Amino acid sequence: MKILRNEKGFALLFVMILAVIALVMTLAMLYMVSRGSYVSGQQKRYRTAVEASRGGAEAMMEAIAVRGNLSTYSSLNMWLNSDLSFQTKLGNATSAWNSLGLDNTRSSITINAGTPATYDMTIDLGVYRVYVKVVDTVVGNTGLSTGLLKSGVVTTSPSEISGMAIPYLYTIEVLSQSTVNPTERSKLSVLYQY
Repeated sequence: MKILRNEKGFALLFVMILAVIALVMTLAMLYMVSRGSYVSGQQKRYRTAVEASRGGAEAMMEAIAVRGNLSTYSSLNMWLNSDLSFQTKLGNATSAWNSLGLDNTRSSITINAGTPATYDMTIDLGVYRVYVKVVDTVVGNTGLSTGLLKSGVVTTSPSEISGMAIPYLYTIEVLSQSTVNPTERSKLSVLYQY
């Protein structure tokens, strides 16, 4: 009975239990802080990749506006894969692409960074390489040759309804990928009306 009522060593046992609880709480806090930093870094890299994709989409819109004549944009590191296929895509409906000589890789939605035939244009933006491709064209009656700059925008065509311009619709796929770390990437789909 004397041994059971002895309180010697109780304080040591109590302090050790408190130390273990404090150690577990400290380890949990350190894990949460390190995990938060990792997630924050991942989000930052993703947002940067998305901004590069948006820049690539803007570059493609500029290329559409000048109908693929990128000589005015030579200061940017832009490269059109094939001017003829790009011109075919801009001026013709998607259903006519195969009959005009575009193969299936040019008309599919998939972009493979290692296969140049799967994208129309690349642009380097910082450490990101952006691959851009027109995947669908819906033909309107907006004049292709006018550039829509301070002049008439409607050509005389059978699809013209009471002088109202029906714009071309382009579906554009964009893939941006870091040249340093290929797992840092983003994909966008853009519907552009011109």
